[in-house]
Amino acid sequence: MGLLTQLVTLPLAPVRGAAWVIERVVDAAENEYYDPGPVERELAGLERQLLSGEIDEETFDRREDELLDRLDEIRARTRGSTG
Repeated sequence: MGLLTQLVTLPLAPVRGAAWVIERVVDAAENEYYDPGPVERELAGLERQLLSGEIDEETFDRREDELLDRLDEIRARTRGSTG
């Protein structure tokens, strides 16, 4: 039965292969999107900009809030996938 099933479903092999590739691409994109490193580096850079006078306090606060919200989202997802 296994050989017969393989022969009958052989025309679907390219579709299954494409689906597998798409799954790997989505996994890689999610891993990159949910990586806290770039967000933490951006927070550090933002603080440097504030201290050097490149941005004002209001801009810093607004952008910092956005980045901290992003970190919260990343950490919540990490807790959800490990727990």
